[in-house]
Amino acid sequence: MTRTDDSRYLRGGPVAQRIIASVREDALIATAEGFPPKLVSITVGDTEAVDVYVRNQRAKAELAGIGFEERRFAADITAGELEAAIHGLNADPRVTGIIIQRPVPAHIPIKTLQAAVHPLKDVEGMHPASIGNIVYNQLDLAPCTAAASVELLKETGLELKGLEVVVVGHSEIVGKPIAFLLMSEGATVTVCHHMTRSVAAHARRADALFVAVGKPRLIKADMVKPGACVIDIGINSEVGPDGETRIVGDVDTDSVKEVAAWITPVPGGVGPLTVAILLRNTMVALNRQRALYRATYGVADQLAAE
Repeated sequence: MTRTDDSRYLRGGPVAQRIIASVREDALIATAEGFPPKLVSITVGDTEAVDVYVRNQRAKAELAGIGFEERRFAADITAGELEAAIHGLNADPRVTGIIIQRPVPAHIPIKTLQAAVHPLKDVEGMHPASIGNIVYNQLDLAPCTAAASVELLKETGLELKGLEVVVVGHSEIVGKPIAFLLMSEGATVTVCHHMTRSVAAHARRADALFVAVGKPRLIKADMVKPGACVIDIGINSEVGPDGETRIVGDVDTDSVKEVAAWITPVPGGVGPLTVAILLRNTMVALNRQRALYRATYGVADQLAAE
């Protein structure tokens, strides 16, 4: 049984609460100044798991003082129709950020939708421009899961300059952004993937190990340096000996926690913090939009729509 009160666990909940409280202060000020932040969620088709995510996002947005609206589209909508809807939201000054819930139907190319969201409203940090900006150390609108993972590493108090970091997994929205975020902090980063000859050899020398590959319990205790920080980003369903389905990560937590100094539980680690980062990104997006509005119209007191 996982005990999340163990001091070795890096729990996302307390960090998320601090971020949401800070976001709320900023959101209330922005609203009073005539710039109320608003998120619009796009859901395509009916998926029960997506509904759970949307309810959680709505609840946290309300806590943060951010408006939340869900737009539902039929599963048979065309990619062109969906892109047109996104462009309409891009043009609406009342909309601060756009969230595309996944999964989407197979005939809808998710990367095309992400590229359709205007970079100023890309609160998920998944537009090609947002990903590219990280390379140039513009880090304040990074992909939410990647940013949440790095935030938890910072909670340890470890000095990031010169820290030996290994990232297992090189996806465009998690592994690669984590690497660039940490390089910007001065860390020395190695990225492992399916063509890496020996993941274990790299993992064993890491002061901080990030794992995001979607393989249950891939990382064992003998692959972890004693005293390391282990950030488990994986979310997998696993059927136990009792026939019950449970959520597990990419790390064999029970064994690794006896070696690592810090480890994120699954669930309860990166996940709760991801939505808080989404809300923080929303305020970053709002500030960028306000700056553009000032530069364009020379005033800052009201939105053009009001």
